[in-house]
Amino acid sequence: QVQLVESGGGLVQAGGSLRLACARSGGTFSRYVMGWFRQAPGKEREFIAAINWSGDTTSYSDSVKGRFTISRDNVKNTVYLEMNSLKPEDAAVYYCAAAQTPVIFTSERLYKYWGQGTQVTVSS
Repeated sequence: QVQLVESGGGLVQAGGSLRLACARSGGTFSRYVMGWFRQAPGKEREFIAAINWSGDTTSYSDSVKGRFTISRDNVKNTVYLEMNSLKPEDAAVYYCAAAQTPVIFTSERLYKYWGQGTQVTVSS
């Protein structure tokens, strides 16, 4: 059974940075596409970024492209989301997810395993 645990959320001022981490246990980490999603109050959960198993292919939503960077360490079984130039509209609960597929997908329906989420708050 794959378990995902996010960390690194918190309160940051607009323009600041945070680094989220998602540690995985169970399964074979390197075989999973890893993704980050977020959900703000009253809004649907949205795709933010994803990375393939080897780490050489990534995908980002337009809303974070150029500001956020996803990476992974298959030795540490951890995926990271570096968030820079944060805006108040980036405030949300951030979730990491794992999909057992060789191809990156942005649809959350294809991600089988989910973490509990970590709160990111951005003050203006």
